[in-house]
Amino acid sequence: SGINDGIVNVHVAGSTGAISTVEYEPGLVKKDILELLEKLIPYDQNYAHHKTWHDYNGAGHLRSFLIKTSQVFPFKNQKLILGTWQQIIFVESDEKGRSRKIYCMIVGD
Repeated sequence: SGINDGIVNVHVAGSTGAISTVEYEPGLVKKDILELLEKLIPYDQNYAHHKTWHDYNGAGHLRSFLIKTSQVFPFKNQKLILGTWQQIIFVESDEKGRSRKIYCMIVGD
């Protein structure tokens, strides 16, 4: 992009996906985070959203609401400023897979 310093907004279009950061370690990503989300927002609850759309993905909407669909990250000299083990991740919270578009908007000098 020719921009050296600034910020990048990473955004997933949709209301059941999310963008976050984490140390991408298999135990954390494939077990711990999933267990945490299931404790906080279980899929097997009777959410009011289910009555409206009959699609049973109320938990996915709530998880996306909690984690957020956009995150902003700084960069300097065309390098993201992240922690040593910190990585940007996409989180799918819908009960079925979907095709997603992730957009990045860069602002800076």
